[in-house]
Amino acid sequence: MTTCYAYDPVEQQHTLAGHPENRGRLQGVMRLLETDGIGERLPRVAVTPVSLERLGRVHPQRYSDQVARLAESGGGYLDPDTYVVRQTYEAALASAGALVNVVEAVMSGRASNGMSLMRPPGHHALPGRGMGFCIFANVAIAARTALAEFGAVRILIVDWDVHHGNGTEAVFYDDPAVAFFSTHQYPFYPGTGAAADMGRGAGGGATFNVPLPAGVGDCGYERVFTELLQPFARRFRPDLILVSAGYDAHWRDPLASEQLSLTGYAALTHQVLMLAQELCDARLVVALEGGYDLDVLAHAVLNTMRLLERADAGISDPFGPAPRPERPIEQLISSLAALHHLSD
Repeated sequence: MTTCYAYDPVEQQHTLAGHPENRGRLQGVMRLLETDGIGERLPRVAVTPVSLERLGRVHPQRYSDQVARLAESGGGYLDPDTYVVRQTYEAALASAGALVNVVEAVMSGRASNGMSLMRPPGHHALPGRGMGFCIFANVAIAARTALAEFGAVRILIVDWDVHHGNGTEAVFYDDPAVAFFSTHQYPFYPGTGAAADMGRGAGGGATFNVPLPAGVGDCGYERVFTELLQPFARRFRPDLILVSAGYDAHWRDPLASEQLSLTGYAALTHQVLMLAQELCDARLVVALEGGYDLDVLAHAVLNTMRLLERADAGISDPFGPAPRPERPIEQLISSLAALHHLSD
């Protein structure tokens, strides 16, 4: 198995002091990857700005022009949470382009799997509006490009960020070619992702929201992936799996209230790896989303890349398990399985 990754320091130019989504998020990640040696060992995919044609498959030109103009004018805000600085447009194009390039490497067979280590993140970005720290919908752009150019027919997006990926869902809500599976704390920002939201029209049933209460940890998340994601993925039979990998469900994260550990995150990574190997010739691409405890984030990314490279690799968990008992979710799992007819 060949694992590739994408990174370019252009992402460091998109930053705002005091904001949780700042350049420090990847500074620690890249230092740890260098110390470990995996950053030098794995092949790096070139980072190029996403083309306006590919960007336009998700975002209308009036929105991308708005971001460009705001950046050129010195910056501002797309919403109260989402800043733009002079270099944001360049960094956001690179973030989307990097993920597309990793997907192209995997779909062409030059790599079995890969990860994009770029920011700003993307899963909250709506077609016509940035929000939730996100400028462009990186995963949605990559999925649309894979369908249009790289030979993909069915794509499964797994979003394990602690916040619901409302932007990704909105892009594909009526699209039967893309299945969207999201675990997220609920009710929580951005307030979307109810269990009853399952897609529309031809895309009915292709959206699977798992709205979790606060306090769910390793056991609950693993059960969700084993009992809900696995049968959902096997029924859909994707030829590519994309992961929106937010690491903010960790028990130390300051912006949420779930109780995953780094070991728990590694178990989720292992599950999607096994599904990719079973269903789509191991084609799996991971995109960085949230994660705001910077020490946790660095080890989480290291673990993900180690497991992509070798499924039986050892992981790093210096923080250990959550200090509080986790909340049981047996009834939620049963109700979601029935709602999506997983036993049929």
